[in-house]
Amino acid sequence: MIELLFVACLSTQPATCQDRSMLFSDEIGLMACTMGAQAHLAQWAARHPHERVARWKCQAVDRSGRAA
Repeated sequence: MIELLFVACLSTQPATCQDRSMLFSDEIGLMACTMGAQAHLAQWAARHPHERVARWKCQAVDRSGRAA
């Protein structure tokens, strides 16, 4: 699996942040995740107007759910 891991912070309290993620199938691949991440994050941000994405990365995740 491929994980788009990102940190979302409250717009009104920038120090209040949470780790969040989106999971994709292995067919997507790390390069495709990296290239498409901004579009996925823009959609997420539109649904969560009181939060902002502070940083993000794509990573491979093994079947047990840990980062590879």
